[in-house]
Amino acid sequence: MTVAPDCSVLEAARIMMHDRIGGVLVCHNDVIVGIFTERDVLRRVVADQRAPAETPVSEVMSRELITVTPTTTLDDCSALMTQRRIRHLPVVDEKSLQGIITPGDLLAFRVAEQQSVIESLHSYVHDLR
Repeated sequence: MTVAPDCSVLEAARIMMHDRIGGVLVCHNDVIVGIFTERDVLRRVVADQRAPAETPVSEVMSRELITVTPTTTLDDCSALMTQRRIRHLPVVDEKSLQGIITPGDLLAFRVAEQQSVIESLHSYVHDLR
């Protein structure tokens, strides 16, 4: 999900609540200029006593954006998220945004991966009988 830099914090928060997501990318002319997350709401809006309806996300978004490419491994994504203490990792190629990886995505992949191993082992053991 993306919002424009002039989107209000209130509007962005409502979008995040509606879509059950923890952050939105801030884009200007199809270029990612930042990310606005729940953490930004707490640190830069609530703690600074800003008015959410009157504050544009461009004033409180995180500008240092860490991205990966579609060829980045999930292990590398996980390590990067841990090292940089981030929860939203945009995936971009030379043309555009491809998606965002979150810790929930990494967990879901690992669970599916483990389930596949369990099923393979179960099948192997069953075939031995």
